[in-house]
Amino acid sequence: MSTDPFQPVLLTLPSLTPSLALELIPNGLLMHRLFVQADGKTHDLLIGPEDHRDHLKKKYVNTIIGRYANRLPVGEFSLERDGAKGTVKPISNESPTVSLHGGTNGFDYVPWTPLKSSESKLFSSEEIATISSDLGASTLWTYTSKDGENGFDGTLHTEVLVGLLSPSKPSSIAKDPEYLMGSVVIVYRAKMLDEGKVTPLNLTQHWGFNLTASLKDAANSVSVKSHQLTMKADKTLELDTVGLSTGKLLDVAGTYHDFRTTRTIGSQWPTQENGPGGYGAGFNWYYSFPPVASTIDHRLPAGTKKNVVKEVVEKKLEGDEAKVELGSEASGVKIVFGSNQSGVQFYTNNYGSTTFPRKKIHGGSGVEGEGEGYGTASAAFLEFHSPLAAWLHPETVRDGFDTLIAGNGEVYNNWVKADIYYKTPSGDVQA
Repeated sequence: MSTDPFQPVLLTLPSLTPSLALELIPNGLLMHRLFVQADGKTHDLLIGPEDHRDHLKKKYVNTIIGRYANRLPVGEFSLERDGAKGTVKPISNESPTVSLHGGTNGFDYVPWTPLKSSESKLFSSEEIATISSDLGASTLWTYTSKDGENGFDGTLHTEVLVGLLSPSKPSSIAKDPEYLMGSVVIVYRAKMLDEGKVTPLNLTQHWGFNLTASLKDAANSVSVKSHQLTMKADKTLELDTVGLSTGKLLDVAGTYHDFRTTRTIGSQWPTQENGPGGYGAGFNWYYSFPPVASTIDHRLPAGTKKNVVKEVVEKKLEGDEAKVELGSEASGVKIVFGSNQSGVQFYTNNYGSTTFPRKKIHGGSGVEGEGEGYGTASAAFLEFHSPLAAWLHPETVRDGFDTLIAGNGEVYNNWVKADIYYKTPSGDVQA
């Protein structure tokens, strides 16, 4: 495999048409394109530049985030778990008091290394067999974060599985009103290599979806305000004026945060005045799901033989397991998300650039210039992770996971699955 960190890696499901494909970039473990091909049309569901290297001009577009997703207060904090002790010193990068997405050069900044399944240290032999037999296409990636990197204690070995899963049973657009194209599966694993040390860890994919941007000839196709959204979240995290957690969860009932019943994103649009301080009009909040019984833990004990990958592959994203649904009548595309993570950051690209290069498939020229960018309200970023600074605010933790990982052999274990559906479009894009 190429050593160029911007050389794309393409995953495709073994099918004719309809089809599903995912293009990865090793730098930042970045998901550059997510293709759906059906009814003679091709949709790319992720925003971003045409040229892979243009991702260097704008951070956090479809990359992995780590060691810690979202915002942490700058300072020095003592940590302790199961006798392991340490400190974390989040580095200022967004503002003098805020550390964003793991610091100056987080997991999104570094090249990830492809990993042979036989060399995996964090996936069991049973899981490797499942990956080989059950996933239509997959890759394993690894990165080892050094002790003290971006203010985080301990040497941390991380492995990530990214795969595509074919539908469990054949179907067709001609026979089925809604066709399951397949699924994207991501499993995050990490282990503290330094015995006696401890680190906070909160990994996510900072991917931004737009289900209508490929309808480039339609008016307002770049806006996501017409997208339908459903979220199981019954609470949102209260933020202070710089976007940090106050340690309080607020009910969504009766507010524009309530997506428990499907509605369009733009039907109740937060203005700059009622949005979190300094973060512009639109959505940029953490949403907390009601805790449900799960057989998939956030920490796996040392030496476990549990086949989590098998459980994720076989999991039906229905009922309580369907955490978020994003759809468009205009494109006919719908994505159903499931995860063992306790919430999701929903962000609508409130500061989307009007000059940053837009993909050609989305109506851009692929080069930088005024009017070439996506602009605001152009994506639904859905970042599944634990609450902001969870170990500092245990009252916001509803599933028992405070995000601390100790050097006692335990393995961090979180996953996201996205089922992608298609049906013949039955609507127009609206503002």
